[in-house]
Amino acid sequence: MVPREVIYKGLLRQSLHEKNIQPSAKHDSFIVLNVYFLTSLSHSTVEYDKASWELTVQVDQRDGDEGMKFKLRVLGNLHVGGLMLKLVEKIKAPQDWSDHALWWQQRKCWLLKTHWTLDKYGVQADADLRYTPQHKPLCIQLPNMKMAKLTVSYSAVVFKTVAEICRALNIRRPEELSLLKLPDDPSKKKKKKDKNPVLEDIIDMDKTSGGSGTPMYSKTMVPTYNPENGAPATATSMWFGDNLLTSSQPNLPPAELAKMYQPLSLVDKAIINGGWLDSSHSLMEQDIGDDDRLQLRFKYHSFYDLNPKYDSVRITQLYEQARWAILLEEIDCTEEEMIMFASLQYHICKLTMSTEPLNTSDEPEIDEVEAALSNLEVTLEGAHTDRILEDITDIPKLADSLKLFRPKRLTLRSYKEYWFVFKDTTISYYKNKESASGEPIEQLHLRGCEVVPDVNVTDKKFGIKLLLPVADGMNEVYIRCDNEAQYAKWKAACTLASKGKTMAYSSYRSEVKKIQSFLQMKSMAPPSGQAAPDLDAMDMNPECFVSPRYTKKYKTKQLTSRILEAHQNISGLSLTEAKMRFIQAWQSLPDFGIKYYIVRFRGSKKDELLGISYNRLIRIDMSTGLPVTTWRFANMKQWNVNWEIRQVTIEFDQSVAIAFSCVSCDCKVVHEYIGGYIFLSTRSKDQNETLDEELFHKLTGGQE
Repeated sequence: MVPREVIYKGLLRQSLHEKNIQPSAKHDSFIVLNVYFLTSLSHSTVEYDKASWELTVQVDQRDGDEGMKFKLRVLGNLHVGGLMLKLVEKIKAPQDWSDHALWWQQRKCWLLKTHWTLDKYGVQADADLRYTPQHKPLCIQLPNMKMAKLTVSYSAVVFKTVAEICRALNIRRPEELSLLKLPDDPSKKKKKKDKNPVLEDIIDMDKTSGGSGTPMYSKTMVPTYNPENGAPATATSMWFGDNLLTSSQPNLPPAELAKMYQPLSLVDKAIINGGWLDSSHSLMEQDIGDDDRLQLRFKYHSFYDLNPKYDSVRITQLYEQARWAILLEEIDCTEEEMIMFASLQYHICKLTMSTEPLNTSDEPEIDEVEAALSNLEVTLEGAHTDRILEDITDIPKLADSLKLFRPKRLTLRSYKEYWFVFKDTTISYYKNKESASGEPIEQLHLRGCEVVPDVNVTDKKFGIKLLLPVADGMNEVYIRCDNEAQYAKWKAACTLASKGKTMAYSSYRSEVKKIQSFLQMKSMAPPSGQAAPDLDAMDMNPECFVSPRYTKKYKTKQLTSRILEAHQNISGLSLTEAKMRFIQAWQSLPDFGIKYYIVRFRGSKKDELLGISYNRLIRIDMSTGLPVTTWRFANMKQWNVNWEIRQVTIEFDQSVAIAFSCVSCDCKVVHEYIGGYIFLSTRSKDQNETLDEELFHKLTGGQE
């Protein structure tokens, strides 16, 4: 076979001969250089052909057009930006491609780092790439059970996507919310919600708000904050327009409510709670497509700076989430509490349907300069001295005659009277008042305990159930108070003590008032001087305001009478006040905010439940549903995850350590829940609206 160099040399000499040029030494060097150039070019072409490979890319169109497939010849050292440029040049379609990015289906990842090469990403000829828009429509179910459609980023992490959604909906504190995907199991009766006609009415937020991520109202002036407590100094009603999400939804007819109602066991709840999306990954990375429907919910039950002046949407959506949790019995409450919640719903419904325009804010208009000067004066002069904590050496105490009962097997509940003294975070009880100077019969250390109300206002029963942590579980102690005032003081003191706080803490008085207000709402007795309610005055079906279980237990007239009696105690509340009272009453329920997961503790041979709340972890017996042990976040020293064996390990004070693996979900879900609550506890008033996203991902992120 004749070498290429000889062929090229012959061709060049022939070219010179055709031009009547006699080859000389000078021409010989010219021939040699050209032969070298042509040989190198030929070699590089052959090498490129050998090193390059064919890559297939599917191109998704925005407007529902059919996708196109293109084959490109590429090298491994081609960067992603260069690949996108070659692709757009080959498509030759006159449209804006700036929102498109490459999605790798097999690896479930976005190729967003355009300076990275294909080799660095590991892309080879068998890669299935899609050139697709990053922003697409998403259908979400709002806390009020309404469906909304809006354009969101499928490439940003869910934490940012939720913030984007909340900005469009005008919900402050987006870190408290997240997206939940219900299990796909068709046997789950929870799916009955999809048949609800209310859900078919989809709100197109892009049309309502005027574009992706644009709020439904715009700021016309900068809010000022009170430096003393960090609260907004001006009402939102002064500079925000009307919002369709601030109106409460009308209650469903009883028949529709019955279709949605399905009692859930703790195991059912644990399976549903496994559906929270990973905040550190994007929607596409979690197999969320255009046809999926997600639920937007308040995930973390730690509602920071809930201000009626700024949070009309947030308060309404919180109220709606609480209302549905009560109606569908997703959280347990007593019959008395159910009637109280029904009366508040009736009152809110009545005010919402009123033909008169609602006065959403009684705040007078505040001049911005005056507000700023007032804030500066407070900053320079300092806060009022009466708001400073009392001297730590003079901690208040309670002393009263109360009844106590310790449950034992096969014994009736018989209370015995003792003299109780509450000081610091400890209850001591004595035989009588005279013996209080000596040694107590027993001391109850309340730090880390569970405080559960055992109250029935109608029957004048004011009890406190204490679950005290011990080495092998929890000890039950019941304390019975004589009246509402005594109960409010002792319940508030016990609640603070369980968190390691004393009655000297500034929130003690407000806690007492909150409990008294809660008891007053539960009272069925009409206020003094007020006539009995007229049953014909209620122009709404009372069965709409209670769980379907109670419609089977009571007749319509009985429900009407009880709801109207309870309504007399709250009839003077404004719309916002009524919603806030509803939220506060929801927060007062013993099971408020607890999310359940099925886990296997290290060393145990059976599955158990782990309850995660805003301030504690609870080990729960799966067969009885009763708490076994409680650990508070305040006593947590550190926690980590062994990602190889998917095990969570947590260390607490006093050399207490626990370890467990998750059964009902990936351990990342539980890890993010714990880290999320730790993150929320770092928020402070001086931060205003700023959010440390990097810290959130440090506390909740996985092994990445």
